Amino acid sequence: MRVAIAGAGAVGRSIAAELIENQHDVMLIERDLAAIEPETVERAEWVNADACELASLDEADLASCDVVIAATGDDKVNLVVSLLAKMEFAVRRVVARVNDPRNEWLFDETWGVDVAVSTPRMLAAVVEEAVSVGELVRLMTLRQGQANLVEVTLPDTTPLAGRPVRDLRLPADAALVVILRGGRVIVPQPDDPLEGLDELLFVAAVDVEEEIRAALDQR
Repeated sequence: MRVAIAGAGAVGRSIAAELIENQHDVMLIERDLAAIEPETVERAEWVNADACELASLDEADLASCDVVIAATGDDKVNLVVSLLAKMEFAVRRVVARVNDPRNEWLFDETWGVDVAVSTPRMLAAVVEEAVSVGELVRLMTLRQGQANLVEVTLPDTTPLAGRPVRDLRLPADAALVVILRGGRVIVPQPDDPLEGLDELLFVAAVDVEEEIRAALDQR
C-alpha cells in the first residue's frame, strides 16, 4: 500500500516508521526545508513541498497513493490537504489528525475526511477505559461518525458470567468483534462463555449504544 503523509514532524515521522515496518510504501511531504531529515526515516520518500498547493501534490503524484494522512499540527492545513486528496486526486482513504477538539466537527466527508483521529479524545478514552468497569467507553469514531469502536469491561460479578456469547441480545447494527481476557485476544464464537472482567470490543452504530448497554445488563 502506498501512503502519503503530510507533515514530517514527530507525529508524521512516527507514523511513517510504523507503516514502513509493516511493509508499506511511504511518502513524507513537508514544506519546511529545515524539517526534511531523511536520516530519521531512511526508507521513506521525502518531498519538500506545500501539501496545500494543488500543483505540488500533482507533482508528487498523490493520485498514486492508496491512503493520505494529514498529520500536521495545524487543523486548517489538515482540512485543506484532506479535501484536495479526496476531491482532486480521488484518494480512496483519507485520515486526518485533529489537534483542537473544538474543530472535530469539521472533520467529516464534507472536507474529504474518512477517519478523524483526535489525540485529546483518544487519550481521554484510554483513561476512561483504564478506570471504568461496566461502563461503555467510546474508543474511536469510524466512517465519518456512522459507527464507533466501543469497549466495556464486564464487572467481576457480572450476571453474564458463564453464559455463551450467543445469549447477548445485541441490536442489528452492532457486532462483538473481540474479547480481551487477561493476555488473550479472543475472536468470539457463539458458544464461547463470557467471564467477569472480560473486555468486550464492539463496532456499533451511534444510535444503538444504549441497546448494547441494555444487552450487557441482562439478569
